[in-house]
Amino acid sequence: MKLYRLYIMLLANALLWLGCNNATPDQYSGWGMVNGNYTGNKYSSLAQIDTGNVKQLQVAWIYRTGDADTAAHSQIQCNPVIVNGILYAVSPQLKLLALDAATGILKWEFLPYDTAGAGKKPNFNLNNNRGVAYWSDDKDDKRLFYTAGAFIYAVDAGTGKTIAGFGKKGKLDLHEGLGEEAAGLFVTATSAPTIYKDLLLTGTRVSEGMDAAPGHIRAFDVRTGQMKWIFHTIPQPGEPGYETWEDKDAWKVTGGANNWMGMTIDQKRGIAYASTGSAAMDFYGGKRLGANLYADCLLALDALTGKLRWHFQYIHHDTWDYDPSSAPVLLTVTHNGKEIDAVAQTTKTGFVFIFNRDTGEPLFPIAETPVDTSGALHGERLWPTQPIPQKPMPFVRQSFLEKDINPYLSPEESEEVKKQLRSYRTGKMFMPGSLQGTIVLPGFDGGGEWGGPAVDPETGLLYVNANEMAWILKMEEVKKKESYNENYLQAGQRLYQQHCTSCHGKDMKGGGNYPSIAGMDKKYDKTSLIEFINNGRRMMPAFSHLKQEEKEAIASVVLNVKNEYQRKFEIQQTAADIFRQLPYRFTGYDKFLTKTGKPALAPPWGTLTAIDLNTGEHVWKTVLGEDAAFKEMGIKETGTENYGGPVVTKTGLLFIAATKDAKFRAFNKSNGKLLWETTLPAPGFATPAMYEVNGKQFIVIACGGGKLGTASGDAYVAFALP
Repeated sequence: MKLYRLYIMLLANALLWLGCNNATPDQYSGWGMVNGNYTGNKYSSLAQIDTGNVKQLQVAWIYRTGDADTAAHSQIQCNPVIVNGILYAVSPQLKLLALDAATGILKWEFLPYDTAGAGKKPNFNLNNNRGVAYWSDDKDDKRLFYTAGAFIYAVDAGTGKTIAGFGKKGKLDLHEGLGEEAAGLFVTATSAPTIYKDLLLTGTRVSEGMDAAPGHIRAFDVRTGQMKWIFHTIPQPGEPGYETWEDKDAWKVTGGANNWMGMTIDQKRGIAYASTGSAAMDFYGGKRLGANLYADCLLALDALTGKLRWHFQYIHHDTWDYDPSSAPVLLTVTHNGKEIDAVAQTTKTGFVFIFNRDTGEPLFPIAETPVDTSGALHGERLWPTQPIPQKPMPFVRQSFLEKDINPYLSPEESEEVKKQLRSYRTGKMFMPGSLQGTIVLPGFDGGGEWGGPAVDPETGLLYVNANEMAWILKMEEVKKKESYNENYLQAGQRLYQQHCTSCHGKDMKGGGNYPSIAGMDKKYDKTSLIEFINNGRRMMPAFSHLKQEEKEAIASVVLNVKNEYQRKFEIQQTAADIFRQLPYRFTGYDKFLTKTGKPALAPPWGTLTAIDLNTGEHVWKTVLGEDAAFKEMGIKETGTENYGGPVVTKTGLLFIAATKDAKFRAFNKSNGKLLWETTLPAPGFATPAMYEVNGKQFIVIACGGGKLGTASGDAYVAFALP
């Protein structure tokens, strides 16, 4: 009898153990959401591919979307999600795709635009899309949410058809809830929305100029699209943070402070961790004096109500576009002998901030440090201190002196760089933008970029890829006018300088990562170019707020329509137009390069760093990528600029594409040793996804190219063991 009772007790315990384990499946074994799981750590517990067999990886399947557009520098920045054996992803021209995850065979595709006529080209802004969100009621209702243009679409995950009951005929206008002032302004979203229970939480991408819409964060009902709450990232009267803006009408006239990089939600606590961008205009804050909450902040919001739990501001009164660059990551660390649930944020500045998830208390000291504000532009008043983490140490260089000049330049190039460097303001972070030019290092594209880091939940190690490239922040004076009486040539040149020069350059040949628009007359006529100006495309925001005469004047100059140059241009500025006029203009996104295009800064220009967030110490650092021009000279350890994040595995691997050289690599996560690499059809400026189907492990990467002067691609490539 005693043996029988013992048997029953053991059987009950076994069933209980099995039940508990079935109730809490391994959250790291799939890739059901962007960045892998709700912590955003890009970690996989799948064990088939390891350090011993990774060299055997081979292409399992390739799917080509067929809609790359090299002339338009199309890209794919999407991190796919895989649910029930189906891979959901987005094409260069924003088709939503459902592929068999084992074979890459197309099951359905959804087109959010009208393909009739005009060569089947989309008729809306082709913003970059970095992923989709999946929601299910655990019954028959399975939905995908993603953004194309100014709309979030709800699509049936099984059929690829829009769900008519959501929003208006299956789509929701992202202008909703932002106020009448935002109605005609550019609003979209590059990052996927985030799910909490039956809520769809989203931030936005907006313009970075004086025409920016406010970047408020909102939550919508996943079934109906009805807005459930809004958090004002630019506080309104009576709200905390309102006092940090000296202009008490700032909430009416200032935009930005937007969560463009996505957010991470602690599903157990019900807290959404969302970082925000800088306030507009990015590089001059004379019309937004003050600390500018909640721009450049980490926000901890109640996911059900939008109520603020706590916040931390990374940059006070940002005039460098140094906003956080990716969604925060959740992890648990051992700190002072205690396990602490934490939230970590990598940044463009090269700092890592880590906080207690519940209280917002920093786990390592952060010192409010005096910075050099001398020589600020007239009307500007920079904040006298900036928060500097004392640990971990920065993962990129933060100053440029003569000793940092590229040693592989010719004597003539080196002397020219020295001469230029002496003419710029340099040597420290957070120096004011200037008329002579200020060196910005890390540059406008990081430090850490939008791909974000990976974190190993077993060790607390954070892995971050970074850009180390010097850029030049230069401003020029602009005369303010209330009315204009010009011809179209004069008006077009003035308006081009005001709205277009910062990206496309005074000569229309582009700069930084922005394309040339010289020779646009071979591709566009006046009507189609004005449509382009109205809708925007990829990194270019829409300029629909401009008056028709202004758009026509710009088109005349860009297309070199000489017979219109003497046409009379006369326009009276409105109060809003006058407010948007600034005394200074940003001259462009210019990297510090030689005349032959070589970086002025010594390599490496791309790096990969492992940081222990338990101790705050760096574990290892290696170069990421090879520059083809320097490789031909026998110089291999250069690194390249990179976009897209890593994936780290339980079995000791770190996978990353991201580099200009179109390689896909696997490193040993313990020491940074390169174990495997292959060449992709186009650079993979995206984060990979790892998943398993029918017992076989895959890793897939979007190969869209289109950045850093590379050709555009249209492939999703999956790898597996033979």
